[in-house]
Amino acid sequence: YPWGYDSDNGPDQWHKNYPIAKGHHQSPIEINNKEVHYDRSLLPWFASYDPGAAKTILNNGKTCRVVFDDSFDRSVLRGGPLPGVYRLRQLHFHWGSSDDHGSEHVVNGVRYAGELHLLHWNPKYSNYLDAVRRTDGIAVLAIFLQVGKTPKPEMKRILEEINVIKTKGKEAPFPNFDPSILFPKSHDYWTYHGSFTTPPCEECITWIILREPIIVSSDQMAKLRSLSKNAENEPELPLVDNWRPTQPRHYRMVSASF
Repeated sequence: YPWGYDSDNGPDQWHKNYPIAKGHHQSPIEINNKEVHYDRSLLPWFASYDPGAAKTILNNGKTCRVVFDDSFDRSVLRGGPLPGVYRLRQLHFHWGSSDDHGSEHVVNGVRYAGELHLLHWNPKYSNYLDAVRRTDGIAVLAIFLQVGKTPKPEMKRILEEINVIKTKGKEAPFPNFDPSILFPKSHDYWTYHGSFTTPPCEECITWIILREPIIVSSDQMAKLRSLSKNAENEPELPLVDNWRPTQPRHYRMVSASF
């Protein structure tokens, strides 16, 4: 079923074709300090990424995505709340139509300009599609993008390719990239069990949401907004507001490492 972010096919409509979108473990959520539980048993997390695993960058009409080779434990995330090693499969962004919104998770009422998701899967399952069906199948490291005065030089490499993948369906080689250059200084995080924020919205994700945002410039955010959600031979439609509103937390615990 074609889904998107417009009124006719947007988040309010997803549950009609993807009933799990109304489940009790949906993402994103609002993180509120008053409801967060400090968990002293939470370990630090570690990412060891092989820059040679980066393959391509693409515009799929919904986001800008960088794809990595996940055929073996080449680029992995471990520690934190995770039971083992998880393999990096792709990273992508969510952003708004202006700098005052765009992130999916909200922290104490604050919505950031954007959110970066690094998606990993648990290789104890035979493949990615199998992992998506398991409650401990996927781990997403989420990093907020906050607009400040200075551009983030580490974002330059991704943004340079935007002109090449301007329209939906465009893909370009993207070799030799280590996404850990995008991490903020602090590794403090919140964690909870949730879902994909795009259909089918499977409830298989251990979220690790970094407390400290990375600072990007307004120009850098504008570059993401210059992507088109239509193909080359269609009218240009800016790819903006590709975020899902927050979902009810229900009885879930949000734990903090700090």
